[in-house]
Amino acid sequence: MQVFKFGGASINDANGVKNLATVLKTVGYENTLVVISAMGKTTNAIEGVIDNYFNNKAELQSSIQDLKKYHNAILLDLFDNEQHVVFKKVATLFDELGVFFDRNKSPDYNFVYDQTICFGELVSTTIVSCYLNDIGLNNYWLDVREFIKTDNYYRSAHVNWELTQAQIATNFNTGVLNITQGFLGSDANNFTTTLGREGSDYTAAIFAYCLNAKSVTIWKDVPGVLNADPRYFENAQLLNTISYREAIELAFYGASVIHPKTLQPLQQKEIPLKVKSFLKPENEGTIVCKGYGIEPAVPCFIVKKSQVLISLSSLDFSYIVEENISDIFNLLHLYKMKVHMIQNSAISFSVCVDDMYRNLEKLLQHLRARFRVTCNENVSLYTIRHYNDASVKQIETGKNVLLKQLTQKTVQIVTK
Repeated sequence: MQVFKFGGASINDANGVKNLATVLKTVGYENTLVVISAMGKTTNAIEGVIDNYFNNKAELQSSIQDLKKYHNAILLDLFDNEQHVVFKKVATLFDELGVFFDRNKSPDYNFVYDQTICFGELVSTTIVSCYLNDIGLNNYWLDVREFIKTDNYYRSAHVNWELTQAQIATNFNTGVLNITQGFLGSDANNFTTTLGREGSDYTAAIFAYCLNAKSVTIWKDVPGVLNADPRYFENAQLLNTISYREAIELAFYGASVIHPKTLQPLQQKEIPLKVKSFLKPENEGTIVCKGYGIEPAVPCFIVKKSQVLISLSSLDFSYIVEENISDIFNLLHLYKMKVHMIQNSAISFSVCVDDMYRNLEKLLQHLRARFRVTCNENVSLYTIRHYNDASVKQIETGKNVLLKQLTQKTVQIVTK
């Protein structure tokens, strides 16, 4: 059994869907599960729809129609006959999306997000599955929500491994080509949940773990895992091999190629993770496996944009000790802040966070009751693994450095 994952960039148009089929024909698709994300920038577009639902009802239907038009154009390029069953299936999914908005009574943004964002994956997998069947790559379309069971922590749900393994063991046919959605699960009440952005990689790892797969392959628009994001850094280099430990370190600091939670289940069963190019499927790409370090041994750069740096100091110059720090972390947890860096001294404490749930003002109000607070929004957090002097200088040149922290193998720098 092998597990493939294709992201939105790989199927952003009809040619992308056709290329997915070419990849399967090139590398083989027997006993394969294919996990697929939403097409192109669909997830971002549905986030816009959700924003209209809460803040601009007048634009809601128009934004849904834009989604329909985008997917319908792909359908028309892939299927000659508009009477093909796929057109009705996709139309039905969009009708379900509209019905949800009409009938929903919940004011909870996170609940609404998960019930609606899922339509991107449901539509993309429906289109791909029907196209593959049409060209002779017979497959089964699976609703991943019937397999991956989670709690109800919407937008970042935790997997119930016992229930998930039982569902997969009972209902999954390993002897055929299966197509399913990434990113999604369902809770005890069968409401849709999501595993966090970029969670499709995690979906592939969950299935691989439960199925004892021989490998997982993530198909990207890059040749493999690079030592830097080419959108932000010039001359990025391909890493041929990475150990699980090193890959987990890179993921922890925010490397965008591999989702932070993806590697843990794979490491437990020593299932190799391959990262390859869907444009050149015959190339080796990168393999993440048991071993040590990275090859070649070069600095690895990671940047997280749009972060918030919060600096606290005591009002009376008393020490910030365990009790204070515990209270601070309880507040960060309460307001769902993702912490990426901390630094403290006797009377100060700084933390770099991601305000994913838009709770910054509530948090700051709470903190100001006890501390002197400085807040810098829209900062960038740079992390360099296996740094050297030249790599640090490269990051710092021309920037206002707000915070810097070094350990033996890692340096983190917050810049404005």
